[in-house]
Amino acid sequence: MTETRILAATTNRGKVAEMRAALAGLPVVLLTLDALGLRGRAPETGTSFLENARAKSLFYSGRTELLTVAEDSGLEVESLGGAPGIYSARFSGPAASDETNIRKLLRLMRGFPREKRKARFVCCAVLSRRGRVLKEVTGRVHGFIALKKKGVLGFGYDPVFWYPPLRKSFGELEAADKNRISHRGRALKKLAGWLAAHPELLGER
Repeated sequence: MTETRILAATTNRGKVAEMRAALAGLPVVLLTLDALGLRGRAPETGTSFLENARAKSLFYSGRTELLTVAEDSGLEVESLGGAPGIYSARFSGPAASDETNIRKLLRLMRGFPREKRKARFVCCAVLSRRGRVLKEVTGRVHGFIALKKKGVLGFGYDPVFWYPPLRKSFGELEAADKNRISHRGRALKKLAGWLAAHPELLGER
């Protein structure tokens, strides 16, 4: 069967790797924005993960003939009123890095007892083609904010997101284990299942 090309509408290499892993069982090849020479930044002015994911997917799918998958995701901490939420990537400012974001989060939560450290990761993914939405999915995973960083794997807030069922932080999980339970893994698994149920979409290049 001919492999269908799908555009991964993100510049985050970690997210591309997770998308590629989730779609590995399908006859598809995942292409990046850089590989297609696509420039310009999609607007992220929505008030929710879904609105931002939809905006990115539609923006890039309108510039190619390819199926396009975009996602928006982040961390929501209950005691911080859902922050950092849609601002997860730039929580500590315009020039934020994973390290500065984590430092700010731990500083804000200093002294919080375990029952006040509940958090969840959320991922909304949207598949579009030629400027039209085909499918929207959401994945969530619940845990706690650790007192300090644990592990060096993953990216973003992974080292401080404690997952009780495995008694490990996401920063301590190998990619295959994380993809099986993570918010993005759960959302992309739903998307992969939907694509598998619509083989007519996978016959197009």
